[in-house]
Amino acid sequence: MTNRLPELACYGLAGHTDQPAELLDEVRLAEELGLGSVFLSERFNVKDAGVLAGAAVAASERLGIATAATNHNTRHPLVTATMATTLHRLSGGRYALGLGRGFDLLFDVMGLPRVTGAQMEDAIGIYRRLWHGEAFGHVGPAGSYPYLSQDQAFDEDIPVLMMAIGPRSLELAGRVADGVVLHTFFTDETLARAARTVRASAEQAGRDPARVRIWSVLATVEDSIPEELRLRKLVGRLATYLQGYGEVLVRANGWNLSDLERFRSDELVVGYPGAFDAVGTVDELTHLQRLLPPEWLAASATGSAETCARRIQDQLDAGADSVVLHGATPAELAPVVAAWHDVRSAALDRLPDNPGRMP
Repeated sequence: MTNRLPELACYGLAGHTDQPAELLDEVRLAEELGLGSVFLSERFNVKDAGVLAGAAVAASERLGIATAATNHNTRHPLVTATMATTLHRLSGGRYALGLGRGFDLLFDVMGLPRVTGAQMEDAIGIYRRLWHGEAFGHVGPAGSYPYLSQDQAFDEDIPVLMMAIGPRSLELAGRVADGVVLHTFFTDETLARAARTVRASAEQAGRDPARVRIWSVLATVEDSIPEELRLRKLVGRLATYLQGYGEVLVRANGWNLSDLERFRSDELVVGYPGAFDAVGTVDELTHLQRLLPPEWLAASATGSAETCARRIQDQLDAGADSVVLHGATPAELAPVVAAWHDVRSAALDRLPDNPGRMP
């Protein structure tokens, strides 16, 4: 039995943390379990994308590393390109740079411009020119820069991942990205439609659609996880997404917007002082569970390890190339990984360790 599962990934420091050093043990265990990659989100507290990715590289030997995601507008493009080049060489080619649109309200209070698809496409073009040794001035949607250059000897092939939910971001990802990371709580039908959109857009752009790696992100909460944690990882996580950008996720899945309005107008939700997955109590999360439609929470992997393993296969059957098991630590995922070994296809062995590459 192979101990290499390049089709599976986990998130490092899933959710909220005040102890970033815990990532080191998580990365070591993820590699020991055979997981293919670790994905690293960024929050403006103790989760700097570059620092965490460097720590993950140092604590591993084979594991793919991805920032999923950072934003192009929070760093000068030369700084982001330098971060990616450093991680690329430090890891021996295991690193992929992941970009997302982020949150408009957060950028408003930070005094940063809101992110557009045109800006992201322009920024990716800047990074790639820098990675391939160009020196140039640039004026475009991502900004005006009199002179940009890293090293004219560079010829770095660094994959770029894009986070995508709606049809326009999916089309953009298919057109310009090496890999696409979909959103948690996509239904299987939405996943299938998203995969078709990405591949059709890649083909229209003259690219090989099979070379764009599509990652499903599957909330995975196996039965052995204690009930309070189960509520936080499932109900709290979905409720937090609905707080921030509920319309986007609800429309993507074709869910009923009136259910979202009922959720948002609930006395508990109105003016709630924080993210439910971080500070919600058991009583509050139990209340939210009654409030949310069961089919919304069902867009996940729950139950026995064997049931969760079958849900992984559902994602591949719907059009994903790979699956991020979201919201659980490597230790919590160990039973699911063991069950997955019993059902996975050996054909998946062909996938590269770098999460932004295809064979």
